[in-house]
Amino acid sequence: MSVWDDVVGQEAAVASFTAAAQAARAVAEQRETSGQAAPAAEHSAMTHAWLVTGPPGSGRSTAARAFAAALQCTGPTPGCGQCKPCRDAVSGAHPDVVRLATEKLLITMDEVKELIGEAQRRPWTGRWRVILVEDADRMAERTTNVLLKSIEEPPPQTVWLLCTPSADDVLPTIRSRCRLVTLRIPPARAVAELLVRRDGADPELAARAARASQSHIGLARHLATDPDAWDRRRRLLMAPVSLRSVGDAVLAAASLVEAAESEAKEATVERDAKERAELTRALGLESDGKIPPSLRAQIRQLEEDQKRRAKRARTDVLDRAMIDLLSFYRDVLAAQMGSDVERVNIDLSEAVDQAAASTGPEQSLARIAAIEECRTRLRSNAAPLLAVEALMIQLRPQA
Repeated sequence: MSVWDDVVGQEAAVASFTAAAQAARAVAEQRETSGQAAPAAEHSAMTHAWLVTGPPGSGRSTAARAFAAALQCTGPTPGCGQCKPCRDAVSGAHPDVVRLATEKLLITMDEVKELIGEAQRRPWTGRWRVILVEDADRMAERTTNVLLKSIEEPPPQTVWLLCTPSADDVLPTIRSRCRLVTLRIPPARAVAELLVRRDGADPELAARAARASQSHIGLARHLATDPDAWDRRRRLLMAPVSLRSVGDAVLAAASLVEAAESEAKEATVERDAKERAELTRALGLESDGKIPPSLRAQIRQLEEDQKRRAKRARTDVLDRAMIDLLSFYRDVLAAQMGSDVERVNIDLSEAVDQAAASTGPEQSLARIAAIEECRTRLRSNAAPLLAVEALMIQLRPQA
């Protein structure tokens, strides 16, 4: 067992991180024996700033957390997974691994300034102060600029780890100061094995989920562990095929957005209530009592944060639906072009064949483009219902 067990299908990245962790240990040991703060850059395998990129579901955050654990490891081999620093870093309990993973649409300037302050501190118990930003692509340009100085010249015992889908998601000035590690889409077989080992999924269901999610680890886990996920997915993929009019498209869009809002609310309502109860208790208020004017700002701030989190959750659910739709029309296009690539939606082969026979490749490409456009609109703060309505109208069968 090691910290790398859950980093599936990323042999090159694991090798790079392992070499860096070994070099980092040498740097730390040299510092401890000589009393001098030898910079990590003296060891070519290690550097002070890393940019971890890869497609959604490839395991960027998991890989970054594993690397953070390897840097703190005190076992015989960096990343042993057995020592207390490894276990604490992976679980999020290590005091020298500072992690930021926003549940809002954007990382705020205040959050970044707080991170910079954390980066200036010396390690409490470990050899390194690791600052891990799991959603670096969710920073506005002026927010990212605030990071530049700290990433360019961090304290000798500080390591920055930034995670983004693409290197183009951060400013060139940030990118040029980081070492790039790019993850690939893991093989479906590796994802299925992970689901069986980590989540106890049925092997056949895990293999099916890995294929249907196109090796997206998070989506595969969702399909393998949620009994209702397959039925919701089937209804989603069959909806555009059954549309007959603009009215049908509007109703289908409303149904999809309503389902996304319901799923997002289900995922956040319990946590929202717990957070409010904890805050009112900390303020010395009764749970159902009147809030004094002097304390209303704190309650209002919590409510605003919860609204942003709910909005992010809804956007994520809708984006997951878009990915499923893309997989369906990808299968349709492959059938139209006579490709022998393995289908993603094996359980919907009959529907795929019917859609392929009733349209041409040009229509399939146009529908794929429309889905991507809808994803862009949803990420850019467009009204979800309007964006999905426009999509469904474009997906409906044309006379």
